[in-house]
Amino acid sequence: MQTKLILLLALASYSIIVSQSYMYLVALKNVQNNLNAPAYIELRKLLDTNFKAKYKYAVIAALFTNLLLVIISIDSHSSLLIVTSVIAFVALVVDLLLTVKGNLPINKLINGWSADNYPADWDLYRTKWLLIFSYRQMATITGFFILLIGTVFGFSYAGPCGMN
Repeated sequence: MQTKLILLLALASYSIIVSQSYMYLVALKNVQNNLNAPAYIELRKLLDTNFKAKYKYAVIAALFTNLLLVIISIDSHSSLLIVTSVIAFVALVVDLLLTVKGNLPINKLINGWSADNYPADWDLYRTKWLLIFSYRQMATITGFFILLIGTVFGFSYAGPCGMN
C-alpha cells in the first residue's frame, strides 16, 4: 500500500512538471514565436514572476516524491519499476539543471529589458530560451512516459480476483 501511495504521488507531481512541456507543444511555443519584442518581453516577465512564485513547489514535490519512489521501488523487487523510477528521477534532475543553467539566466536578462529598451538581437535570446526548453521537454516527457511504463508493467497488484 505504501508503494502505491508513493507511486501515485510521484505520478501526480510529475504530471504537473510535464504539463508545462505539453502546453508548449500544443500552443505556447508558437505563440511566443509570433510575438513582437514588447509583447514577448511582457509575456516572459509575467510568466517568470508566476513561475518563481509557484513552480518551485511543484519541482520540489516532484523531486522528493520521485526520489522516495526510487528508494521504495528497491523493496518492490520489480526490476522494471526500479529502472524506470531511476530514469524518471534522472530526467527530473536534467530538467532542473537545464532550467538553472539555461533558462533562468536568460529569464534574468529579459527581466532587465523594457518594452522600449531591449537589444536588437532579442529574438536570438528567445530562440535560445526555446531551444533549451525543448531539451527540457524531451527530458520531462521521456521521464514521465518511462515512469508510466514502470507503473503499468512493473508494479504488481492484486486484481479483482486477487490474481496478479
